[in-house]
Parts: sequence; structure tokens; C-alpha cells
Amino acid sequence: MTTLTSPAPTRVVQRDAEPIRRNLIRDTGIVMRRELQPVLRDPFSLLFGMIQPLFFLALFGPLLAGALGMAGPVQGSIWQWYVPGLLVMTALFGTSATGANLLFEFQTGAHERMLVTPLSRSSLLIGRALKEMVPLAGQTVVVIAVMIPFGFELHLVGAVIGLALLAVFGVGLGSFSYALAIAVRKQDWMFWMVQQTFLFPLMILSGMLLPLESGPGWMQFASKLNPLAYMVDAERLLFAGDLTSPTIAYGALAAILTAAAGLTVGIRMMLKSTD
Repeated sequence: MTTLTSPAPTRVVQRDAEPIRRNLIRDTGIVMRRELQPVLRDPFSLLFGMIQPLFFLALFGPLLAGALGMAGPVQGSIWQWYVPGLLVMTALFGTSATGANLLFEFQTGAHERMLVTPLSRSSLLIGRALKEMVPLAGQTVVVIAVMIPFGFELHLVGAVIGLALLAVFGVGLGSFSYALAIAVRKQDWMFWMVQQTFLFPLMILSGMLLPLESGPGWMQFASKLNPLAYMVDAERLLFAGDLTSPTIAYGALAAILTAAAGLTVGIRMMLKSTD
């Protein structure tokens, strides 16, 4: 007679799930590619965006050249003065409006689906803001190519550094735009009202369109409080090939502080966006 023996209990070993390692650079690249896909699928919007700065060159540039010429606060070529300011203005308009895309994602539920992914919250901001630098780089190439026949001198190293500063500044401004979109997501009409309220004072008090040296004293004082004014001054020197001026350090500091403040506020708002 054989004795039946029950098999020894099998010990089930449960392995702990491997921790998800977040990599900010990799996650930022993923978010940036996701944001760029609609643009690449619809290149007409990208081409139309590149044309817009040309309208400012064609319609506002001649007025500025006629009003200021070679005299007054603007020394040297009027285009060497105006084109860098125009590029800063393009970055300002592009990054400050990025929050509108986030509002659309709130409406469609796409943002909630992004939040459940293992992507870091910082990458959700940085990737979206850096995406705006791609059209800006294209616009810069188009604008410089158009203006070189009119006497605009290209200093490549200064232009590259200038675009890098704009990217840092754009990350901060784009993060503020996302923070605003999250704050007013239940009243999305508020987004454009607040954005426009701050956009035009920042633009005018930066001196990107007209020199502030001939303006009243209170405007010159207000411009000292505007980080965008330091960015504009730094960009003009960089695009002119001056890489050693202390003004560039002030511009870089303004870009870094704006990025740090924007990311701090934006990430906090992003963490609260599920409430």
C-alpha cells in the first residue's frame, strides 16, 4: 500500500515591482516629441507662424526706421537694433500663450491621462515650453535670412547664445502660463484676459519696439523692474557680436530667475491640478 503524500507547498515568491526611475531629460524629450507631433502633422500652422514676424518687419520696421533713423537713442543700424527685439517679442507671444493648449487638454481629458503616466511633473512643463523654441528657431533663421540682404550682420556665436537664453527664459514664462491655465481652468475665459493684461505692459516696458531712453522717467524706472528689458538688452548685444558686456550677465540672470520662479510656481500648480 502506497502512502499518498501531499506535495510540499509551493512557496510563491513575490518580487517587488521595480521602482520607476524618472529621468528628467528623457521625460522632457518624450513630452516635447508629443507636443511637436501635431505641429509636424499640420506644417501649415508652423509656416504661418514663421511668417508673422515678417509682417512686423515689413509693416513696423519701415515706420521705426523713418522715425528713429540713425540718430537718437538708436546708434548704428536700425535693423541690428530691431531684429533681436523682434525675436524676443516672438518668444514672448509664443510661450505666454502655451497655457491655452493645456486648457484644451483639460476639456478633452488628455491632461488627466498624462498625470497617470510615470513622467515627472517637471517634464510636463519643461517639455511643453521647450516645444515653443522649435518654431522660434525656425523663425529666427527665416528673419535673419531675409534681413541679411538689408545689411543685418550675423554673429553666429552670439546668435546661438542668444537663442539659448531665450529658451531658458521661455521655459519660465511658459511655466507661468501653465500655472495660470491651471488656476483658471474652471473659468477658461479668464486666461486670455489675464494674459493680455500682463503681456502688453511687459512688452512696451522692455523697449523691444521703441527705445525707452527718450521716454518719461517713470517708464524708465518701471523698465528696471521688468526682467524682459534685461533680456532685450542682452539679445541686442549678443546678436551684435558683443559677448563680454556685463549687460549679458544681467540678461542671463533675468532668464535664470524667471525660469526658476516659473518652474516653482508651475510645478506646484501642476501637482494641484488633479484637485
